[in-house]
Amino acid sequence: MLERLKTVANSLKQEIKFYRLVIKDNRTPRIAKIILGIAIGYIFLPFDLIPDWIPVIGYLDDLIVVPILVIVALKFIPHEVKRECRKNLQ
Repeated sequence: MLERLKTVANSLKQEIKFYRLVIKDNRTPRIAKIILGIAIGYIFLPFDLIPDWIPVIGYLDDLIVVPILVIVALKFIPHEVKRECRKNLQ
């Protein structure tokens, strides 16, 4: 179980580094940068669309809103930018 958590934590770190590289790249469209910024900011904001004190549903908005924003942002980013940023992570 602990190894699985370490693997997930490392994957999350890699994804965050990837998003930072994508945002810094000049070829990334402004709309993608804005959407990624909103997704990352949403994670750290102290308020949510649905308050966390509401059982189950309160945490579901974090698990739904952020991935959807990231997926939409990645659709706007050219494949070569994503490929180069992934390559730069290694």
